[in-house]
Amino acid sequence: MSVEPNRGAAGGAGAAGTAASQGADVATGGLVQRLGGRLAFGGDYNPEQWDEAVWREDDALMARAGVNLVTVGVFSWALLEPEEGRYDFGRLDAHLDRLHAAGVAVDLATPTASPPPWFTLAHPDAMPVTADGVRLVHGSRDTYCLAAPAYREAAVRIATALAERYGDHPAVAMWHVHNEYATVCYCDHAAAAFRTWLRRRHGTLDKLNDAWGTAFWSQRYASWDEILPPRATQWHRNPALTLDYRRFWSDQALAGYREQREAIRAHSPGRPVVTNLMVPEYQVLDLWAFGREVDFVGIDHYPCGPGIEAAADIAFGGDRARSFGGGRPWLLIEQGTNTLYSGDRVLPKEPGDVLRHSVAHIAHGSEGALFFQWRQSKAGAEMWHSAMVPHAGPDSRIFREVTGTGAAVSRLAEVAGSRVRARAAVLHDSDAWWALDVQGTPSAELDYHGALRRAHRALWDAGVTADFAHPAAPGLDRYPLLVAPALHLLSETAAAAAREYVRGGGTLLVQHFSGVVDEHHQAWLGGYPAPALREALGIRVEEYRPLAQGEVLRLSDGSTGTAWSESVEPAGATPVTTYTHGMLAGRPALTRHSYGRGTAWYLSTRLDDTAYGDLMVRLTVEAGVPPELTPPLPGVEAVRRWSPDGTRAWLFLLNHTDGPLPVPQAPGGHELLTGRQVAPGELRLPARGAAVLRQEP
Repeated sequence: MSVEPNRGAAGGAGAAGTAASQGADVATGGLVQRLGGRLAFGGDYNPEQWDEAVWREDDALMARAGVNLVTVGVFSWALLEPEEGRYDFGRLDAHLDRLHAAGVAVDLATPTASPPPWFTLAHPDAMPVTADGVRLVHGSRDTYCLAAPAYREAAVRIATALAERYGDHPAVAMWHVHNEYATVCYCDHAAAAFRTWLRRRHGTLDKLNDAWGTAFWSQRYASWDEILPPRATQWHRNPALTLDYRRFWSDQALAGYREQREAIRAHSPGRPVVTNLMVPEYQVLDLWAFGREVDFVGIDHYPCGPGIEAAADIAFGGDRARSFGGGRPWLLIEQGTNTLYSGDRVLPKEPGDVLRHSVAHIAHGSEGALFFQWRQSKAGAEMWHSAMVPHAGPDSRIFREVTGTGAAVSRLAEVAGSRVRARAAVLHDSDAWWALDVQGTPSAELDYHGALRRAHRALWDAGVTADFAHPAAPGLDRYPLLVAPALHLLSETAAAAAREYVRGGGTLLVQHFSGVVDEHHQAWLGGYPAPALREALGIRVEEYRPLAQGEVLRLSDGSTGTAWSESVEPAGATPVTTYTHGMLAGRPALTRHSYGRGTAWYLSTRLDDTAYGDLMVRLTVEAGVPPELTPPLPGVEAVRRWSPDGTRAWLFLLNHTDGPLPVPQAPGGHELLTGRQVAPGELRLPARGAAVLRQEP
């Protein structure tokens, strides 16, 4: 199986939706309408793990917590189809009827992320094969090959059976395809599908050989059958082949999603169909392409550190989710009640984090806050994953915080349908990520998502809400400021778009080792970056010079650079900061170039955190992008959502410190969480708390 590519440039916050979407009536607005005008609150519900006495308690506790939406059926394939072609829907019938009677709507999932044991025995060739050639067997989730015909057919069959039975069930408010795509496979099914995809992409073997540079290392292909996935081999794999395989696999996942979506739509028109995306690097997916195909973006997000790190990470995930959906409201489908990930540790959240994290997601555009899961499992691989009802039961801090959060989310109903307006954007392209992630790059410190996070964090620290945008998307000129932290791969079209953005009046910051290869992973010649971008930046990079681990370069303004350096020749640009020693002494580290009506900056090293933050503040000032709260208050995050007609706004203020804080900069307005009217300058945020001010400009 294969699919025509549907990837790339159409992404970007503010874009005009998707042709595949059924329209606004089935987007988040349709969901909110089915929830009685309320934002969504709830989580994954797995009643099959419990008995009838627990179900009765669940009904009472959900009412107490304000739960109005639960995800059902994600991992139920073995129960729903106990043997191939025989379905048993009795228990699911009862649960949906029970939930509907209790006033709880259902996000009904297709269970295709966990094929049952019988599938393994019947179709062993549909089990995934690793790059090392090991075929995996049943025993975990995500054990399947997306390119295997037997798996794709079985997935569509179960999705069709569910849609036929529950397509018009009054409990079903939305559909949830699969779970956290996608396992990557390197089997013979995948190889055959890859060859079909390559024929469609490249047309002829001559064009493929040229694109992949197969004259190197005697790799020229004389037959399509000679081409294999990037399996384990002696040393470095062909980087262009590896890049194309990641593109192909993303398209496989998208094809699988589309097939199930269309099967559902045939029997359940008018209800949104989504899947839950993981951000940032868990999935080998082009999330821009998925954003165009889902009725609205849904994500699972688990912060990667405690305290202020969690707060910044939530903003990063929320801004990406909003951007992948073209600026439309989105939905947080999973978060952990008491789960933070930090290296090899699962850390607990502090008191107040459940509320503040949930409100933060809503601030960045989510139409609610869901969790994984409702009740903590007493057995199984995720028995230690936190839940809304923990092992300790409802008489616990966690459930009390969940109940308080449910009440708070119910008070925010009026923000439904409103949007975040960002005036800065970080450029993000899956191709650039995949191209930088191949073997053979000059430094292991070139971390694509690390660079994206750092750029977004610097804007966040400056009090500026940012979108993400694809470098070739239309309409980039709506952002006065663009930051390109890691555009390793840059097509001629995207490079020209960057040049015209600056010419038209935009401010652009490009960072080191960007624009060095084209869309085929071939180096741009004549100096870096791509010619059109060189023109806008007014520089030419002659040589890159990665730094040794721990090496620090002192710059002329007293700041420092690490990890990377480059020999930059000004070609119209003005050096702002220079290197002070070694071969690069006197050469520019940071340049500024006036081009047309705009300004392009180039940074050829990794600045220390303080200097990088100062640079970002300078750029926001020069570009006319003010912070949401003026001046910014350390430890306080401010995000604004606007009604579609611009007549009303809601200012979300989040206190990420351990003490109460007065916010003299805050305007007056009606505070939704407490129901109080607040005069200008009189708002006081509780420790690790939040406030939401309604404003009518």
